[in-house]
Amino acid sequence: MSECLKRSIYFFLAMTFLASASAVQAEDTENHKTLSPYFFIENGDPSVDRFPLKSNDVHVNINGVLADVIITQKYANAGARPINARYIFPAATRAAVHGMTLKIGEHIIRAKIKERNLAQKEFNTAKKQGKSASLLKQQRPNVFSMNVANIMPKDIVEIELHYTELLVPTDGTYEFIYPTVVGPRYSSQSEADSPETDRWIKNPYLVQGRAPGTEFNIALSISTGIPLQEVVCPSHETEISWESKSMARILMAKSEKSAGNRDFILNYRLTGKTIESGLMLYSGEEENFFLLMVQPPEQVRPADIPPREYIFVVDISGSMNGFPLNTAKKLLKNLIGHLRESDKFNVVLFAGGSKVMAPASVPASGKNIHSAIRLIDRQQGGGGTELSSALKKALSLPGDETYSRTILIITDGYISAEKDVFHLIQQNLDRTNVFSFGIGSSVNRYLIEGMAKAGQGEPFVVTKPHQAPGAAERFRNYVQSPVLTRIAVKYDGFETYDIEPPAIPDLFAQRPIMVFGKWRGNPRGVIELTGLGGSGEFLQTFNVSETKPLELNSALRYLWARTRIGRLSDFNFKKNTPENKAQITALGLTYDLLTAYTSFVAVHEVVRNSEAPAEDVHQPLPLPLNVSNLAVGGSMSRVPEPELYLLLVIALLIFITTMGHKTYFRRRTQGPFDRRSLQQVMEIRGERTPQTKKVRFKRRVDGCRRRANAERML
Repeated sequence: MSECLKRSIYFFLAMTFLASASAVQAEDTENHKTLSPYFFIENGDPSVDRFPLKSNDVHVNINGVLADVIITQKYANAGARPINARYIFPAATRAAVHGMTLKIGEHIIRAKIKERNLAQKEFNTAKKQGKSASLLKQQRPNVFSMNVANIMPKDIVEIELHYTELLVPTDGTYEFIYPTVVGPRYSSQSEADSPETDRWIKNPYLVQGRAPGTEFNIALSISTGIPLQEVVCPSHETEISWESKSMARILMAKSEKSAGNRDFILNYRLTGKTIESGLMLYSGEEENFFLLMVQPPEQVRPADIPPREYIFVVDISGSMNGFPLNTAKKLLKNLIGHLRESDKFNVVLFAGGSKVMAPASVPASGKNIHSAIRLIDRQQGGGGTELSSALKKALSLPGDETYSRTILIITDGYISAEKDVFHLIQQNLDRTNVFSFGIGSSVNRYLIEGMAKAGQGEPFVVTKPHQAPGAAERFRNYVQSPVLTRIAVKYDGFETYDIEPPAIPDLFAQRPIMVFGKWRGNPRGVIELTGLGGSGEFLQTFNVSETKPLELNSALRYLWARTRIGRLSDFNFKKNTPENKAQITALGLTYDLLTAYTSFVAVHEVVRNSEAPAEDVHQPLPLPLNVSNLAVGGSMSRVPEPELYLLLVIALLIFITTMGHKTYFRRRTQGPFDRRSLQQVMEIRGERTPQTKKVRFKRRVDGCRRRANAERML
């Protein structure tokens, strides 16, 4: 076979391999690419406005324990082509969203609540017909999506959202939280097979440090009826003005430049650290509602505390890199460093995989504590966030029945499979309880609160390093002694039904017990709440006839419905059944509430875009404050990357070239009947042989000698 023919065959094989590899890779990438956030890249097309959301204005009115919130999202199209905008944004986990309006110029359209699929269908039809429309959907209890269709050039579109939230104090401190940004979620599921409710995860993000293109403003007013002792905003620079001892107004300071990349947090206390408690009544046209708030007894620590086993499950993924992980390290050093010698502990670190400090929990000796802290200090943060597998590993560790086991999960919560984690925790309630620590400026509070709720523990959120010691101290107090156990409520002469929650779990924190419900007939009779505290039996009674129904309490109907939906949907740790879905849908439609199965839709019944279809634009989100670029991963494939195929082809081509060169060299240096010496071969190739090297060295030496003799003669 001629060498030319051989090289042709090699080249044909290489090209065939490259073509088949590319086809397989393209097919596998399409089928197995994971659902992932990605970085926004400017496309350079000036005719399309890629940042249509121009501002977020929030107005909050806090009256007693109720927060009434109105959000105005302003969209504008500065480009030359019509656009369809999508914006992913967060909300408080307990927010009851009960209204939306769409404003285009002088036209105001009030949105209707409809079943999710019907609302989507109506929106799609309006979009296709060239009408302007808006669609609000719940993707998670704390993550919403807003779609706005056919925003024409130079348009200004305003969307107004209305929600109500109940504020529950802890240790005498009330806290209002307004989340401003959804952090990037880790997901290992295939994009092709992902459900519609998870598609929002694939969203563009700006690189770390780039300011959001949307202005954020918030204004709050507080009216408590009881003198305020303190009002503090630890998250943002604010300006506080006092209208009276019990009324204050809070505005964003002009010096606050980048306000929309972290949770807005406002804390306030009443004089003497008291809390509002008692009974609230509302009498509606068709239904009546009540809210009972009971101040628990003072916490008493028992003298004899049984030994405990603590398992620390720590997130070291890419989103925890830098500030979040450094804060987590500080928290862990405090938690582990204060364990008693009678306790045991272990550490499970997780990212894309997980590893355990020891095969079984070890005594909390000085040596073991020092080893654990050194292990934690070495972590840097990187990779995915496989919390479920790490939790399974922690739960499978061998235990000692004489020890009470507590699992502490420390994470920013940037995962998408929240309910899988909830279900796993609830399946193991007979063996452990779970406390969760959210670390970061904008954590996934749905996951943090849900894990604690499923594990009958308490959630903590640490946004700054200096908060770590306080959070650790509160945790120790909660674990050592619950405030109240065996809680029961009895209604005597007061006809009630649809009580939420149906059963009240043990109370760890110093916060009021909250009970919602409906009532019939006249408001009379007695309510009794009993339990077992550190000082013995606890009893508190309320005379219903002493409380009058007030129109100001009309938000109770939304809060009752939202509490029931939360139990059926948000923190339902079992698989949703058709009956469960039907109940949630009925609640949403009856009480005009946004749920997983009901959405708000508004359509402006005028054809405004009769030309080419509008361009779909996904509003890029900023990374939360102190979250690194490692939190955003590109498409992750379970097949080899394209670069691997390219390297293989290059290697094959190099092999072909080398074989051709060797053949050519062999023909130049080797005849059919004789073999030349190595020196002859090297001379043909122009390389230095040992003999030529000696000759050249001798010439250089002779030259030096001649120059030296000439200098002596001179």
